[in-house]
Amino acid sequence: MAERPTIIFMGTPEFAVPALRAIHARYGVRAVVTVADKPKGRGLELRPSDVKVAALELGIETILQPTSLKDPAFQAQIRELQPDILCVIAFRILPREVYSVARLGSFNVHASLLPAYRGAAPINHAIMQGDHVTGVTSFLLNDVVDTGTIITQRTLPIVDGMTAGELYHALMPLAAECAVETCTLLIEQRAQPQPQDDRLASPAPKVFRETSVIDWQQDVHTVRNFIHGLSPSPCAWTMWSGDVLKIYHASLTPERLAPGTWSIAGGRFLAGCKNGSLLLDEIQVPGKKRMMATDLARGYRGPTEGTFA
Repeated sequence: MAERPTIIFMGTPEFAVPALRAIHARYGVRAVVTVADKPKGRGLELRPSDVKVAALELGIETILQPTSLKDPAFQAQIRELQPDILCVIAFRILPREVYSVARLGSFNVHASLLPAYRGAAPINHAIMQGDHVTGVTSFLLNDVVDTGTIITQRTLPIVDGMTAGELYHALMPLAAECAVETCTLLIEQRAQPQPQDDRLASPAPKVFRETSVIDWQQDVHTVRNFIHGLSPSPCAWTMWSGDVLKIYHASLTPERLAPGTWSIAGGRFLAGCKNGSLLLDEIQVPGKKRMMATDLARGYRGPTEGTFA
């Protein structure tokens, strides 16, 4: 193509920002679609999404914030832009009336090696399942979420002890690389999309606080992966001394406690699981900020052992 392609970028959180910046630097982004500004903080001041903030910094003039992607007025705006490419990262499910408009194709960059972990929380589930490798995948959009033909992938090892938050940030530059490469392949018409093998698919549903309570009767490795896969949000938790104890990070330790029991001694906070115990590293108790467990243990004056509720 002799002229610059018309690219529309759709996204919301911080995860999508490096890709927006990279595509804009390489090809220019004609318009950005993101969520409406939302009230946040004590004053409930309206604040824009991370993608909108970045778009304003980049000088992108057309920023659309539809309340519904099925709104005929919004769909007309997309058609009027006559996009060559729609790039979607961490956004909402697009109706066919939107994604079919792009002349060269509409694609999503998903934070897993599809068909593994289709769904809203692939990063969390990869760590919760104890995987040693993950990555990002670009694929063409269709009517069924996360099932489109694959254009390209990038892989990344999961380091032992890595949390979902750490993996989230590690995957951001890979998503940006993947997005730019996908745009290039579509523009140069060199993309060779490959179908996903549905037999290898696995789900990655959204994680909630209500389902983040720790089961100390499970294997020690399973519990550790569960804690790290939910860190920092929504964060795995348990009831300790009548209060909610959030646990952000834990390490394996040779000490042995009975499953569901805890001990504080010598500046160490230990928790018992099936087949082993964990040394709690980072925690949070009500009314306090996130802290190292050693800081709590050093100043602790309560019972030195007990059972998690």
